[in-house]
Amino acid sequence: MQRLQTLYREQVRPTMMKEFGYRNIMEVPTVQKIVVNIGMGEALDNPKALDYAVQDLMTITGQRPVVTRARKSIAGFKLRAGRAIGVKVTLRGERMWAFLDRLCNVALPRQRDFRGVPDSFDGRGNYTLGLREQLAFPEVDYDQIDKIRGMEVSIVTTAKTDEEGRRLLELLGMPFRRGS
Repeated sequence: MQRLQTLYREQVRPTMMKEFGYRNIMEVPTVQKIVVNIGMGEALDNPKALDYAVQDLMTITGQRPVVTRARKSIAGFKLRAGRAIGVKVTLRGERMWAFLDRLCNVALPRQRDFRGVPDSFDGRGNYTLGLREQLAFPEVDYDQIDKIRGMEVSIVTTAKTDEEGRRLLELLGMPFRRGS
């Protein structure tokens, strides 16, 4: 069992039951899944870039990404429906907990001028965070990448409100900015 999963069961769950007055442990919010997404407009001009993004995401998450395709054509962006425009991975279970642990304790603190992550909840307790570069993760070898590209990490929780979701991630070690 992952370190963060053990922390959730032994400390986070009881703390949240006390703070929010839950009567049953099944009411306590948990992390359901994590979706890591790299959107790539450059894939339209350079199809090889998609292969590099797949490789980077596979190195970071330990799981093969799915290529995402455009749903509809947009002439202004020279985009046709069905064209590959990004890659994404949905993590659950052990891999999800391992990734969340590495994100909070290794990748985020390694970023330049890091002062904490912003509050960007969606109103239903889910959290989305943008990373500027894949080099924040120690698994990625600088010599093996073709280009620095950003990614979006969405953490989906079972929390009903942003307050519950924020507290859950705070207790799990997410470094939020002070005063936000």
